[in-house]
Amino acid sequence: MDLDLYRALNGFATGHDGFEDPLRWIALNAQLLFVALLGALYLARGKWRSLNGRHAAVAAGFSALLALAAAHLITDLWARPRPYAAHPADAHLFVAPSHDPSFPSDHATAAFAIAVAILLRHRKGGIVALVLAVLVAVSRVVVGVHYPSDVLGGALLGTLAALVLWHPSVRGPLHALADWSARVYEVTLRRAAATLKV
Repeated sequence: MDLDLYRALNGFATGHDGFEDPLRWIALNAQLLFVALLGALYLARGKWRSLNGRHAAVAAGFSALLALAAAHLITDLWARPRPYAAHPADAHLFVAPSHDPSFPSDHATAAFAIAVAILLRHRKGGIVALVLAVLVAVSRVVVGVHYPSDVLGGALLGTLAALVLWHPSVRGPLHALADWSARVYEVTLRRAAATLKV
């Protein structure tokens, strides 16, 4: 079933540029969108400023780091071949090949760690991030670099990492760190603004 779904998505993309092209862009550039979202949540000023947004941005970064560390431990234990290496006759590769193991998908792992961490703290930002994470996961299959189970495993691992950092024993210190960094950010901006006025 895993291979069948891979063939269906990847094969459909072969004859449909309108489907493949935007997903290929997401597969290659989604990290830029996530960085922009995290920056908007953390750096927002005035009426857009949100304590929850800053908590979400910091927690998302740590969640992604934790999830990717766990993913790399898994790949050390099980070096699953990429689908285009294991089934070259069934694969249509739309991006440069990777020599890393296939399971779990690092992109899906990080995307869901970020999305769930944001969703737990900032509903609107989290919905945007979750939609983007789903698109990232689907795109990695469409462009031919992962099996569906690779991105599903990454999604579960990323979600688990975000939930670990949502535990009250971790959440409190993490939010305190976000509050401290936000104070440093605000003081730095005020000093910079005062210097420019002189």
